[in-house]
Amino acid sequence: MSRPRLCFVTAVPMTVTSFLNDHIRRLAQDYDVYVITDFSAGTAGVSPLAKHLHVPIPRDISLLRDLRALLQLWRVFREHRFDVVQSVTPKAGLLGMLAGLLAGVPHRVHWFTGQVWVTRSGPMRALLKSADRLVATVATRLLADSPSQRDFLVAEKVAAPARIDVIGDGSICGVDAQRFRPDAEARAMVRARHGIPASAPVVLFLGRLNVDKGLRELAEAINRVSSRHPDVQWLLVGPDEGGMEAHIRTACAEWLPRLHFQGFTREPQQYMAAADIFCLPSYREGFGSSVLEAAAAGIPAVATRIYGLTDAVAEGSTGLLVPPRDAGALAVALLRLLQDEPARAAMGNAARMRAIEKFSSARIVEGLAAYYFRITGSGASS
Repeated sequence: MSRPRLCFVTAVPMTVTSFLNDHIRRLAQDYDVYVITDFSAGTAGVSPLAKHLHVPIPRDISLLRDLRALLQLWRVFREHRFDVVQSVTPKAGLLGMLAGLLAGVPHRVHWFTGQVWVTRSGPMRALLKSADRLVATVATRLLADSPSQRDFLVAEKVAAPARIDVIGDGSICGVDAQRFRPDAEARAMVRARHGIPASAPVVLFLGRLNVDKGLRELAEAINRVSSRHPDVQWLLVGPDEGGMEAHIRTACAEWLPRLHFQGFTREPQQYMAAADIFCLPSYREGFGSSVLEAAAAGIPAVATRIYGLTDAVAEGSTGLLVPPRDAGALAVALLRLLQDEPARAAMGNAARMRAIEKFSSARIVEGLAAYYFRITGSGASS
């Protein structure tokens, strides 16, 4: 008897390597697992337990290329006769769910991980929001990666509450507390690499350097905090988008010796271990996986009070939340933790305990496996 077939659809391989490999390893015990994404640059990092199928899915709006991708997905779905198609990221969701409907895939599941349209206005906001509503209509099941994102989608009338599930307490993949942990050796190595004194407090941002992550407000907060705290160092890790690194260097020119930039890294756990405070002043997040990784490393967070991050941070216990786009409040919260080392340490300890208890990768991975058992009757429910 042949095993059921399950296919993940994403726009780029990084989504798979960052969030889905553990799911693939678990689901491969019960399903023939496939991954569809743009493999034009190769399949490095994507679990070999899945069969790799190349379909370029444009991230930007491009009617001709979108139609071409939709047709390719339909052909692949018809050929392989998947029992389940699971899409992640907006464009993959739109094209994957439509192609799944046209190809007669019985179980079409989209995982919402944040809404691009939250930071848009006018016709573009309406267009992108309508696309999410279409995805919700065409999919047979929906997942949100946090309870607060689920509530937001319901409040915005993207989908009815009965149609959206959350795995465990949230997060698309949970956190590996063995990988992300306090690590004195990694702490010393990263600090030595960037010329950061061993005793200096370090504020870390790790993610894409772009406007939606609140980097303009962070630059202003760097100026305010650095003028009042003579020892603080700033570590900014992630790919630069839209010239944001140049903006920060210019806006914070007075404090350049205390600013340390590192592009994309495959070893985020080392940078988490090197920090004392994690800062994410984002405008939009589905959950905030980086906050969870910092928590597992024993690092408290200062983040914005938006859906997604309100699940990742237990305010006052594992970190502090501030209004989005408020550089003044961000600076005050950072100074509060910088100037109170005992409180910082207590929050870091509480953050690690909470991450292990509520958001372990094992719990989320088994949760998704059980979810598929419930909806398909296939696989193991353990």
